[in-house]
Amino acid sequence: MVDLRVLLVDDHEVVRMGLRLVLDEIPGVRLVGEATGADEAIVCCQQLQPDLVIMDIKMPGRSGIQACREITERWSAIRVIMLSSFIDDDLLAEAIDAGASGYVTKNVGTGELVRALEAVRQGGASFDPVITQRVLEMVRRRSRQGNPFAELTKRELVVLHLLSLGKSNTEIADELLLSEKTVRNHVSTLLSKLAVGNRVEAATLALRKRVVDYLPQNEA
Repeated sequence: MVDLRVLLVDDHEVVRMGLRLVLDEIPGVRLVGEATGADEAIVCCQQLQPDLVIMDIKMPGRSGIQACREITERWSAIRVIMLSSFIDDDLLAEAIDAGASGYVTKNVGTGELVRALEAVRQGGASFDPVITQRVLEMVRRRSRQGNPFAELTKRELVVLHLLSLGKSNTEIADELLLSEKTVRNHVSTLLSKLAVGNRVEAATLALRKRVVDYLPQNEA
């Protein structure tokens, strides 16, 4: 398997050092660069073309969210995981809107980071269970306009829900007792129906529009 090339962005050296130590313990992950701010991160993305950027959500000058938005708009292949000292509902919503593939706290452990990196490697989104619950509670409070998932079949709705929880095709196949090829076909079809470009965009839409409200009753 090709190494996952990671760029680390945080204005605090001690945070970068701690994450560097965690990343060093993870097989198949290669740290290709570090940056101390948003502008430097953009330059590094241009020069290094990493697969993944792990970036502080709040930094002096331009915020990590602003940088995340620019990175995901300019380089669709680069994924971004936002890093925060704590879980903030408003920042979490902004991170999702900016195209972040994940959101972890700065005290993230090796196991949690491994799961996040693997989810991103497979094209999914990664939000730990606590953060996922916060997202669901947050979008539950927002008003819904119409049914954004009207064109999806019941099976596609379930696949989209599992996808939004950061599950890989293999995990979805195991949970639904389907072949991985069938799951891939479902994902491809629902991406087309939702007019989104990738799994991350689909997961973001599913979380923002609360796909769980539209699940078949026995799946909700």
